[in-house]
Amino acid sequence: MAGAIIENMSTKKLVIVGVILLLFQAFAFMVGGLIAPSPTTAVHYLATKCVDTVKHRQDSKWFMPWGPNQCEKIRSFDEAMAKKIEANNIVFAVHIPLPNKEMSPWFQFMLVILQFDIAFKMHNQIEDGAMVTVDVGLAYRDDTISEWTEMAHSFEQRKLSCSFTTAKTYENEGRFYECDLLPFMEVGSVAHKYYLLNIRLPVNDRKKVNVGIGEIKDIRLVGIHQNGGFTQVWFAMKTFLTPSILIIMIWYWRRITLMSRPPVLLEKVILALGISMTFINIPVEWFSVGFNWTWMLLFGDIRQGIFYSMLLSFWIIFCGEHLMDQTERNRFSVYWKQVGPIVFGSFCLFIFDMCERGVQLTNPFYSIWASDVGTELAMAFIIVAGICACLYFLFLCFMVFQVFRNISGKRTSLPAMSKARRLHYEGLIFRFKFLMLVTLTCAAMTVIFFIISQVNEGHWHWGEHTVQVNSAFFTGIYGMWNLYVFAIMFLYAPSHKRYGDEQSSGQCITGDAGANSGEDIQLTTTITHVDGPTEIYKMSGKEAQE
Repeated sequence: MAGAIIENMSTKKLVIVGVILLLFQAFAFMVGGLIAPSPTTAVHYLATKCVDTVKHRQDSKWFMPWGPNQCEKIRSFDEAMAKKIEANNIVFAVHIPLPNKEMSPWFQFMLVILQFDIAFKMHNQIEDGAMVTVDVGLAYRDDTISEWTEMAHSFEQRKLSCSFTTAKTYENEGRFYECDLLPFMEVGSVAHKYYLLNIRLPVNDRKKVNVGIGEIKDIRLVGIHQNGGFTQVWFAMKTFLTPSILIIMIWYWRRITLMSRPPVLLEKVILALGISMTFINIPVEWFSVGFNWTWMLLFGDIRQGIFYSMLLSFWIIFCGEHLMDQTERNRFSVYWKQVGPIVFGSFCLFIFDMCERGVQLTNPFYSIWASDVGTELAMAFIIVAGICACLYFLFLCFMVFQVFRNISGKRTSLPAMSKARRLHYEGLIFRFKFLMLVTLTCAAMTVIFFIISQVNEGHWHWGEHTVQVNSAFFTGIYGMWNLYVFAIMFLYAPSHKRYGDEQSSGQCITGDAGANSGEDIQLTTTITHVDGPTEIYKMSGKEAQE
């Protein structure tokens, strides 16, 4: 049988292919490190206190903090009290972006974090478990003269988590509490040039609304968006890699279908891996530059989740097919114990994502972190996901160890062969082991990337513990996935070469009493015909009964 390219390609050519892939991997890291800017930018805003002078509130009225139609302003709440302005008539206005700047669709998303400046007063302290109720509206426009168009409006609650580090005495009145950042808003696309936030803190003593929240002096916002330069580099990588993986996938499957035997499970799973890689590569994000597709963040998470589940399942099956008895291999059903938890975990990720970003499609101010139960669930989910990812990697290491031990047991037959044939099989074993080590490295980097991504996504909720991920890590890991999938499909494609005259099509290496008995030593305990992509695949299969 011809075997796969990984076995029949000369060592010189294989080294050249490996060096080229390594250079592309280095280039992927360099693109992020030297060309692309940092993935995100954080911009700080201080809300302007506007006065709503209309006795009967108009929902259609928007308050601008600056510009030709700016609102009537006050500097502090003391000034409001002096002018007998009620708290319900004060509107905190924030214009995004800052003056003389514009937002861009290249920013992809907009995340806004909220922070209160609360002064300590002996007669107005923050109560335990205090909840702030905000009446918030979001509007947009695409030039400086048009009227504002409402995009979203909601009443939201956020729990204050503040501490006062000094003694609570009259001497320390006026000092500020140290308050945690609060999730406020997330928009899945930045289709407009200008955005306006109007925030009210309605007070109702009878209903205990915004009572016991201390003396709020100011509202600060942190706007986070993806850098346009990073977006362009990211789109360019996707545009380049999509045809590369698509072409190698079509070429790989065409070679498989030209064979006389039907494809085995391992070959089908490699094709599925290529399809999932192509699915995550397709640069549909280009459309988000011209269309207001707020669901792109959710769609991107779904695509990445499908790829994660396929990649993790592939590694399990890839190792398992080199461990299974010949009577058990080539059947997907035998892997349900390993693949089942991966699919279940991916489904949980999807449900978790839908609980937040799915709701944000209609209400951008919703956050699962806003409630105690939601915060505990989200935190527990991130921790459990990290632990499961580490356990998966340890289990994969154990499977690779078993594969190595299984193949090492087969090497006892090698000394009985002729020197040339023995060296050939030792070379095959070395190539396979090297590929398995590369697989482990790729798995380790994937697990690290997954954990850091989960922590980074919720890093505003971890207090002072933040993880900064630079562009090189994003582009490097993304390039690594593509290069790994490319290499697997290329190396496991059927080869047109043949090794030795005795290795005819459909023939296993079986011993007989003929002239070639010295070379054709039985490497497996099976006496039946074994189909498979490589000789190592055949060697590792064990018949249940001799």
